[in-house]
Amino acid sequence: MSASRDFLRNTWHLGIKEFRSLLGDVAMMFLVVFMFTGSIYSNAKAKPETLNRASIAVVDEDRSQLSARIVAALRPPQFLPPEAVGLADMDRGMDAGRHTFVLDIPPGFQREVLAGRTPALQLNVDATRQSQAQSGTGYIQNIIDDEIRAFARRYRAAVPAPIELVTRTLFNPNLSNAWFAAVTAIINNVTMLGILLTGAALIREREHGTIEHLLVMPVTPLEIMVSKVWSMGVVVLLASSFSLQVMVEGVLEVSVAGSKALFALGTLLYLFAAAAIGIYMGTVARSMPQFGLMSILVLLPLQILSGAMTPLESMPEALQRLMALAPTTHYVSLAQAILFRDAGLDIVWPEFLMVAAIGGAFFYLALHRLRRTIGTMQ
Repeated sequence: MSASRDFLRNTWHLGIKEFRSLLGDVAMMFLVVFMFTGSIYSNAKAKPETLNRASIAVVDEDRSQLSARIVAALRPPQFLPPEAVGLADMDRGMDAGRHTFVLDIPPGFQREVLAGRTPALQLNVDATRQSQAQSGTGYIQNIIDDEIRAFARRYRAAVPAPIELVTRTLFNPNLSNAWFAAVTAIINNVTMLGILLTGAALIREREHGTIEHLLVMPVTPLEIMVSKVWSMGVVVLLASSFSLQVMVEGVLEVSVAGSKALFALGTLLYLFAAAAIGIYMGTVARSMPQFGLMSILVLLPLQILSGAMTPLESMPEALQRLMALAPTTHYVSLAQAILFRDAGLDIVWPEFLMVAAIGGAFFYLALHRLRRTIGTMQ
């Protein structure tokens, strides 16, 4: 009983020491604040949608009611207001880079449509603007098809479709990239800071010479490690919860579908694993610059290959099996299920279990490494 009380008291006081040390580190405090405020906002707003304000010009040779409908349908935010140009100026505008798309509506287009024929339209695309060229072509085709269908329905009876497909979007009804980008940024930043803060806290002890003070105190490596895990975990948990509540739901006006409390529980469990990885890296690295370089090699695969940016199912099978050993993969899965699809604990409990199991393994490896490191210093 006395040993347990001493363990709790030591880890509590060592954790409070970590809070004070973090508050005195201006660079780290700025990083924590920025990553859960400015970084979340810039990820959601600074990156444009798949198609956003693309420049388009129209050569309207038909000058009919149908052609006017098509031109009016090409509107913001996907496109800039269409510029009317002549046939002779079509190529000149694309060569000068003023237009990504130029739509040529031939004469007699409306007459051909009403006669039941399928007239051809010409769409010129500047393929050097690759991202807009690919998605924009599909957008324009769908807009033209919809306008022709709606226009023709006024003049002749519509043929009933054998099957009516009704699409309902449960999360993000407007399919805005900002909704996904904001939540994904929080998930990635939890991984980044969960590893960086704990690893940096350990290296800071070595660089400031306070590790020698700990060695002469009646504390164990387990107490040192647990104090860093819980203190830095609380910092990231509070910052991520604030960001989800204030930045995502408040400033960005994103409607979170699932339980924020369940997400916080999953985040707390995952931070246990992330902090253990950070401490292990902190025992390997000998200085902060070395730790920073090592973090790049660890964080990039964890963020890119965990399923947060690219679906895990689209990766090679061998890579999927390898990433199944990373706690980030299971955390991304449970976080997306909760926040995007309103999944409950009855659905995400396997991911919770995997995060706990992998986190426990990393914690054991980190503790073993920390004991060896401290043993060589004594």
